[in-house]
Amino acid sequence: MISTSLSRRTVLRTALGGATLLAMPASLHAAPLVPELALYGPPAGPSVTLAHAVATNLFAGIAATTSLTTWRNPDELRAGLTSGAIQLSIVPVQAAANLYNRGYPIRLANVMTNGLLYVASADASIADISDLRGRTVAVPFRGDTPEILFNRLLAHRGLAPSADLDITYAGSPIEAMQLLLAGRVEAALTAEPSTSAAVIAGAQAGKDIRRSIDLQAAWGAMTGAAPILPQAGLAITAPFLDAHGNAVSALLSAIESATPEVLAHPATAAAHATEALGMPAPLLAASVPYSNLVARPAKEARADVERMLSAMSGPDMNAINGKLPDSGFYL
Repeated sequence: MISTSLSRRTVLRTALGGATLLAMPASLHAAPLVPELALYGPPAGPSVTLAHAVATNLFAGIAATTSLTTWRNPDELRAGLTSGAIQLSIVPVQAAANLYNRGYPIRLANVMTNGLLYVASADASIADISDLRGRTVAVPFRGDTPEILFNRLLAHRGLAPSADLDITYAGSPIEAMQLLLAGRVEAALTAEPSTSAAVIAGAQAGKDIRRSIDLQAAWGAMTGAAPILPQAGLAITAPFLDAHGNAVSALLSAIESATPEVLAHPATAAAHATEALGMPAPLLAASVPYSNLVARPAKEARADVERMLSAMSGPDMNAINGKLPDSGFYL
């Protein structure tokens, strides 16, 4: 016969063990939703948000380990996405829409900046798009989002890039900024943080380089809407969604929590991002107020996204393969 009685020592041991389990944080005994969270982004403002979220353990309840890697140009990003090496990345919205319309399984989860493009110059007479007629201008990433947006603004003011401007194409916003500092161009199309770098380096060299044209404001004036360019957001590919779709809500919540912290404490966030982005923390901190950082769910931002895509792509919409993406694009 098996005894059903328990000794006093056994009862105490069981009770204490149960109390210990109840006192343990859930994260210590709950399995992570994702074994490894591999995030990617450009060396720009939205990646500061991701770096801050990583450093402050906002993804700790989602993944056992988290990493952030920066891509340096759109070609590197596209290669990573199409090869499957990149499954979670901040992506130019236009590039994501183009891939989606071409049948690539990518979806937009949120918008992380309402625009971070500027025309920088030391010439005080440059204050509007129309003032660029006859000027030498450095333009980065030929054929990609910055140039497409810039060209639409030029066309709106009746300017043709090849006929009315003297354009020097640059490999990156940083290179465009360097051409401006070297005096090889009168103005440069730049994106934060390269715009802030131009302002800071210009001051050190005795040049009064300023943000002469805010492209977000120019875009709002052209479209008759708010000065919003939903330029980039977190995109997620089908393999990640198929394997870890249950982690997406928590992932987006972590980004939503990180964004106001970055805006309130840019120096702290910049210190968290300096290694991943390969840029000095003071520069990154200076760029945050001009990066228009947000964390808007893609479905909520859809009207602004479609307004931007329609205007930047023109009537034939070649930049997004001929049409606006359907509702399946917005996660």
